[in-house]
Amino acid sequence: MAAPYTVCFVCTGNICRSPIAASVFRARVTSAGLGGLIQVQSAGTEGWHEGRPADPRAVSVLDEHGYGTSHTARQFHASWFSRLDLVIALDGGHLRELRRLAPSTPEASKVRLLRSYDPHAHEDLDVPDPYYGAREDFAECLRTVEAASAWLLAAVRAEMECVA
Repeated sequence: MAAPYTVCFVCTGNICRSPIAASVFRARVTSAGLGGLIQVQSAGTEGWHEGRPADPRAVSVLDEHGYGTSHTARQFHASWFSRLDLVIALDGGHLRELRRLAPSTPEASKVRLLRSYDPHAHEDLDVPDPYYGAREDFAECLRTVEAASAWLLAAVRAEMECVA
């Protein structure tokens, strides 16, 4: 069996947006019957929260909407590019930082914005950071991620079919 297609979602501290995105995408992958074929991870561009669980507001919103999360924050490392198929940045700052970290042009091309997959996202492709906001900001983050995740899964499936 071939190695699973690996997707890593990246935000700043890996306690809000990227764990939400990973939980939502993992659920989509599972419901599509692709759990053994696609591996979902998350990380942060910074290591401030390394070893800590997801923000309680993120966990609460995920639980309320039927998504589970077992999460420990970690920092993204450039050495990971070689084992990742796709690196999903949650905003433009993450996109620039991750592409800067990439050891080569082909590896930098693995980095994409989550909302770039959503045809309804228009010009604003950032997933807003809910960290300094209220619980409703986390719910809005979840809705934004859910909207893009179905399109992302379709793109990953298409890419996997091309490689197969």
